[in-house]
Amino acid sequence: MKKFTEVLGKVAPMDRVNVDTDMIIPKQFLKSIKRSGFGPNLFDELRYLDMGEPDKDCSGRPLNEEFMLNKPRYQGSSILLAKQNFGCGSSREHAPWALEDYGFQVLLAPSFADIFFNNCFKNGILPIVLEENIIDELFAEVEAEEGYQLTVDLQNQEIRKPDGGVIPFDVDAFRKHCLLNGLDDIGLTLQEAETIKAFEAQWQQKSPWLFNTIQ
Repeated sequence: MKKFTEVLGKVAPMDRVNVDTDMIIPKQFLKSIKRSGFGPNLFDELRYLDMGEPDKDCSGRPLNEEFMLNKPRYQGSSILLAKQNFGCGSSREHAPWALEDYGFQVLLAPSFADIFFNNCFKNGILPIVLEENIIDELFAEVEAEEGYQLTVDLQNQEIRKPDGGVIPFDVDAFRKHCLLNGLDDIGLTLQEAETIKAFEAQWQQKSPWLFNTIQ
């Protein structure tokens, strides 16, 4: 997992509540567990006018011009501004995979579904909970200014606005440590690699019959 420090990025607004994981990445794309390649199918049913299928080339599919990700002003966004209960529904880890593969590194919302919230941290995405009035102000500012950008500084736990305003945010200390150091569950385990090897060597000496190779 890549280390997360600071993101300066364009903001895309997702102005709807209760966006579930099936809307983020529809069920037909759950066959793959590669963790990559899901970006073109992010919000598939909203982005395109036809039915998406796994391994289908998206470059020639008809676009829904009204959907925000298809509007030129939001192309290349790395910060997603959302509404209440973002990421509800099933617990599919493909949802943060699709968001990350598209290029989103930060999610801002008044609330997130718990499992989705946890999955984001485990996959290098920073989900930030802000008061609803702050989210509403950001929606208004994004709408008013094309190319609107924010700087999200995880180390100092603050969001810096174009006008110089600063929005502080809370984040769990352990999750912050993991993001800053690029540690997912595997990375955390590998930090104890030498301890694990020593334990295995000791266990093999104590119980050699458990390690016998069947010929």
